[in-house]
Amino acid sequence: MKTRFILIETSHAGNVGGAARALKVMGFDDLVLVRPRWPNVLRKEETIQRASGANDVLANTRVVDTLDEALDGITHLCATAMTPRDFGPPTRAPREHFAVLMAEPEPPAGVAFLFGSERFGMANEDVYRCHVALSIPTAPGYGSLNLAAAVQLVAYDWRQALGGFAVASPVAARPAADAAAVAGMLEHLQQALVAVDFLDPAAPKKLMPRLHQLFNRAQPSEEEVHILRGVARAMLQTAARAKR
Repeated sequence: MKTRFILIETSHAGNVGGAARALKVMGFDDLVLVRPRWPNVLRKEETIQRASGANDVLANTRVVDTLDEALDGITHLCATAMTPRDFGPPTRAPREHFAVLMAEPEPPAGVAFLFGSERFGMANEDVYRCHVALSIPTAPGYGSLNLAAAVQLVAYDWRQALGGFAVASPVAARPAADAAAVAGMLEHLQQALVAVDFLDPAAPKKLMPRLHQLFNRAQPSEEEVHILRGVARAMLQTAARAKR
C-alpha cells in the first residue's frame, strides 16, 4: 500500500533527519516536506547527521509549496493532533484506526500521515481535510512529543498493521546433544558430586533422576555438555588434591 509521511512547515532541520531515519527503520521511504523553514533543509549538516545513514530517504524526499502538491496518489489522509477540533474528523489512537482501516473490504490505495510544525501543530484547515485525527496515547498532563518521535511511533504502528517484520535471532540455534552425550555427562557429574560429598551413593534419594529431568528440559548443546564435563573434571581434581 502506498504510504507517505508529510511534514508541514517543519522548523528544525534535525527533525527532518530524525523523521527520515524513523521511516527507513520501518521500511518506508516516501517523505514530503511542505514549506519547511529552510529551503535547503535536506542539505543541512544537522539533517544529515540526524538521518544517521538514511541518506536514501533524504535523496528521495520532495519539498513542495502546498499540501495539494504532496497528496498525489493519496486517498486516505491521517492528521496527527493532540487536541480534537470542533467539526473536525474523528479522533482515534493509531492502532485503533489502523485496525479499522485494514479490516475494510477495500483498503485505501494510498495513505498519508500529516504532521504539523513543532510549535503550532497542524492548522485547522489542514486537519479538516483529513479522514481521521490520530492522537498518540501519552501520560495524562504531558502529551508533548518530539516531532521525529511522533513520526517513529506512527510509522511503527502502521508497519505492524501491515504485517510487521520478523525478529531475527542474533545467534543461530545449536542442535541439542544426543542422549548418549547427556548420559555420559551425567555419569561424570555423579562421580564429581560423590567426590565432593554432595551425593551419598549409599542414599542417593532422587537427585540423579531429578538431574536427568532437568537436563532433558534444558536440552543442552554438545558444547554445553563439554562445559559441564569440564566442571565435573575440575571438581574431581579439587577433591583428589584435598584428600592428599
